[in-house]
Amino acid sequence: MKTVDLIADRGGERLDVFVARRLPELSRSHAHKLISEGLVSADGRQLKPSDRLVAGANVSVTIPTPVPAGDLVAEHIPVTVIFQDFDLMVVDKPAGLTVHPAAGHPSGTLVNALLAITPDLRGISGTLRPGIVHRLDKDTSGLIVVAKNDRAMRELQRQLKDREMHKTYLALVHGVPKPAQGVIEAPIGRHPKNRKKMAVVANGRESETRYRVREVIAGGKYALLEVEPVTGRTHQIRVHMAAIGHPIVADAVYGKRSDILGRQFLHAWKLAFAMPLGGREVEFESPLPLDLREALDKLRGT
Repeated sequence: MKTVDLIADRGGERLDVFVARRLPELSRSHAHKLISEGLVSADGRQLKPSDRLVAGANVSVTIPTPVPAGDLVAEHIPVTVIFQDFDLMVVDKPAGLTVHPAAGHPSGTLVNALLAITPDLRGISGTLRPGIVHRLDKDTSGLIVVAKNDRAMRELQRQLKDREMHKTYLALVHGVPKPAQGVIEAPIGRHPKNRKKMAVVANGRESETRYRVREVIAGGKYALLEVEPVTGRTHQIRVHMAAIGHPIVADAVYGKRSDILGRQFLHAWKLAFAMPLGGREVEFESPLPLDLREALDKLRGT
């Protein structure tokens, strides 16, 4: 627990806005929570989050040590950390690992693994947990960026929302899309008959996927693509490729099972964004994992 003393440099500013502005490691919702719990005072008085400050007021903010996140436990699960600093981690997620605990998956997830390998985790909104900025399907491998604190979480989420974070996947599909480079624009929403699936539907959310044929394989039976999801809808790449008649190889949900591979051939290959502190542009790359390389070699006949 630590206490920070501040001087209100503006008159008429909301208390929660002031605290979040002066302490950028806190989100506004976290500041609101601290004020509501009586951990913030102005000139010795406790105020509401919406109360306006007088210029020159002495504001005292007590920030508790982050508390463990409920049932989350640290687990020693092998995960490769590509990069790590005070604000974030870039992780190479293996296929078969669920990102976040949920009903039916309280443990054995990427979050459980990160709790065990992150010594300087600051937590999100006062809870000792890593900030999942974006997700990957359980059976999709590759790069994912994770925030260690509120400030990094807010900035990375902003970049994702403003389409300033760029994700490029490698995908093996049935057939060869034409043209060889194109854009798929088709709205995605819940499947009207199967709520566990997504589909291209008229009332779905705007969705855009860019692709480029990287290699034609087995005389045109397959194509290896570079794919960039401009938007970030659930199962977007898998749904869009199936919608244009080129489903991802071994995608049992949107295509068909395969004797060559036990999971969909989809890998988060490159990830580019600006560092939360300083704005330096960075790009990370993850090579194809062994199971995908072996599948390619078999199809190429090598």
